Amino acid sequence: MFAILLTLLCLVSVSRSAPVACEKLVKPLEQFDIHNVTGRWSLVAVSLKFDSIAKRRASVVVDIRNSSYITAERVAGRCQYELLDFTLEGHVLTMTARNVNLTGTLFYTSCADCMVLTMHIKSPTYRAVEFYVLSRRRQLEQKEMEEFSAQVLCLSMPPPIVMDPKMELCPVQTTNQQTDQRTIEVP
Repeated sequence: MFAILLTLLCLVSVSRSAPVACEKLVKPLEQFDIHNVTGRWSLVAVSLKFDSIAKRRASVVVDIRNSSYITAERVAGRCQYELLDFTLEGHVLTMTARNVNLTGTLFYTSCADCMVLTMHIKSPTYRAVEFYVLSRRRQLEQKEMEEFSAQVLCLSMPPPIVMDPKMELCPVQTTNQQTDQRTIEVP
């Protein structure tokens, strides 16, 4: 009887070790200070169900301002810019673009100059979850990428797609330039 009890206790402790690790890896940030992250961030890697979307993007950069951000995606030699306003409450970002509702959750990362977040996308005809790591750098250290890959596994997401750090980023757009839904040719 004692042997059965001991075996059961061992199995319980082993089965709890993975969730504890995942619990730390996918722990939402308690508080997020937007003033610490204003500026330019590059998309380093993304995990999403429909990877053909990510594979078409040569590079993605996000310029975060106080309560808005501009995304600049290089697709087929062109830069596509989009300006979105957002609200931030704790670790949750919310925004609406046309008829699409986006809700993001910011997660813990040991990478000092990274942001890790999920984005839940809902529209009348489409639903998806995407998981991103953005950084001030174009490429992360192996240990940092391993942490992101572990977070992807914990969230049961597809393997991450890593952006090519050698691909040219779109130029910065100033606030007085027209950004909403605008595509421009890049020489």
